[in-house]
Amino acid sequence: MHQSYRFDDVTLLVTHYNRSNSLQRLLDSFENEGVTFGEIIVSDDCSAPQHFRALEELQGKYKFRLITARSNKGLGNNINKGQEAVKLPYTLYVQEDFVAKPGAGKHLKDALTYLQEDGELDMVRFYAYFKYPFLQPFKSGFSRMIFSPYPWYFGYRKFYYYSDHPHLRRSTFFSKFGKYAEGLKSDVTEYKMMLSVIQKKGKALFYDNFQDIFEQVNSSSEPSTVKRSSLRQSNSMLIMPVKHVFRYVKFHFNYNFRSY
Repeated sequence: MHQSYRFDDVTLLVTHYNRSNSLQRLLDSFENEGVTFGEIIVSDDCSAPQHFRALEELQGKYKFRLITARSNKGLGNNINKGQEAVKLPYTLYVQEDFVAKPGAGKHLKDALTYLQEDGELDMVRFYAYFKYPFLQPFKSGFSRMIFSPYPWYFGYRKFYYYSDHPHLRRSTFFSKFGKYAEGLKSDVTEYKMMLSVIQKKGKALFYDNFQDIFEQVNSSSEPSTVKRSSLRQSNSMLIMPVKHVFRYVKFHFNYNFRSY
């Protein structure tokens, strides 16, 4: 039997669009792991009628607060209106296509403890597509993320300090880093927040075994709604070096060194 973990000071914020089965899978996974929250908020970006009806049915079971939209306004607006509805001091932000894995409760408890103990920490990251390149061991499998604009911290991946992947943050996040850019593609919205977090000297922890807490699940019936160009996704031996150099130069060009 799983140990129960209740997080009274944490709001689970889930952004949702046309993937009600995925949302149910996420909420079920927390229930199966014995993880409960002070509040759950689902921010919906004007889903189709069949998904909205499913949301209302799920609401009966999980008692979440449903934040709706009259039209589809994109990821930035969806996160903004969801985060603005949060009243508890900490927010666990998770998009609907993730599930909590066995043991998630303990790692969430550790992360919350670290945020409560260190007032300078802004967030704790739980998932990524790759390991952040510059880490300083902390404890219990977490490391401090180290960002430096200087060239001996080489590689464009150092700029991926912030990510929309699952993370626990202070609910005052907007007061320090600003709101998410709206009316843009989701990748651009994430990119702008990434730069804001770095320029405003955000402090974060990163879980070293970053795919042990959450798993991203995109089923054929509810695939990802984010579309990327084939060139951007290409792992060709000829294209990859060019992509690496281009991104490194681009990020440095957009980054304001005087702010750090």
